[in-house]
Amino acid sequence: MKLMRSAPRWGRPAALEMDSRACVRVAGARLLAPTNSTRVPETPAPIRNTMAAMADSDVEIRAATLGDVPAIRSLLAALGDDGPATTVDIVGPYLGHLIDHATALVSERAGDILAFGAGVDTGVSRHLADLFVRPELLGQGIGRPLLAAVFEDAWPRTTFASADPRALPLYVRAGMTPLWPCLYLEGSADGLPAPDPAITIAAAAPDSLSELERAWTGAHRPTDHAFWASQANAEPFAVFESGQPVALGYARARQASPARVIDRMIIRPGSDPIAPVLAAIRLGAGGSAIVVCLFGPHPALPVLLQARFRIIDRDQFMASDVALVDPIRLLPNPGML
Repeated sequence: MKLMRSAPRWGRPAALEMDSRACVRVAGARLLAPTNSTRVPETPAPIRNTMAAMADSDVEIRAATLGDVPAIRSLLAALGDDGPATTVDIVGPYLGHLIDHATALVSERAGDILAFGAGVDTGVSRHLADLFVRPELLGQGIGRPLLAAVFEDAWPRTTFASADPRALPLYVRAGMTPLWPCLYLEGSADGLPAPDPAITIAAAAPDSLSELERAWTGAHRPTDHAFWASQANAEPFAVFESGQPVALGYARARQASPARVIDRMIIRPGSDPIAPVLAAIRLGAGGSAIVVCLFGPHPALPVLLQARFRIIDRDQFMASDVALVDPIRLLPNPGML
């Protein structure tokens, strides 16, 4: 969740939400092990033993609740990472999903929320989804203990670092290495190469897509797949080559832009990585502009640039192990990997 401009923040996005005119963004293959979702309790529970630096502080880190969502959204808006839902609301359901099914925490002083952080167990890592501190409190030691509380002792670790230069050193100290850029491209399907006649694409149920991901990667994420399918104007899909599934993914609407977005996509190991991406773009765009998120090494990148897609933003993918994610087989959801 961030503006496509310089903003004082530690956080990084869940998905690109606003176009370059409105400038707002909100807040994913080589997965190694299944994941188990955990529900955050509704009663605020203090998080103990976060960091020694917090021992003498009056700041408490506790589990976020649905009742905190308005205050969290105010924090995001102050950082330029939330705004009016001119088309559909994406941020609200996303925060609700994190609170219900991930590790979502707030830093609080005397009832006032100072920071928000969340981590998702993805089957490949504990993935830092968001880390936001009120702009006037940056540099006061609030972000680091919250980051430690989100990660706990979980390994491996991944995240997408924003362009804020203060974020990357914090994540390096947390055990992650900068790997590839994550590029957000926007364009029209009209300029794409002619479709491959062997490639077809069709709507699919999220439970079947969850089972495909499990078969291809070992990661079991039915709750997350149900969430992706529940988003505004979502289109769950499977891509087939000669009748065999070769990719799965989701397209959806964006919060304040008529353009749509490929929210997440996985390409079967051993399959051509380009043709399924182009098929997904044609389906997902639905006659509108569309945004797609690619890791820098993905071979579809030069194809899309040739088709006059433009890079509208970028993040930095970071991980504690370079082998955790295959940048050619995954089009990530930056908030949930």
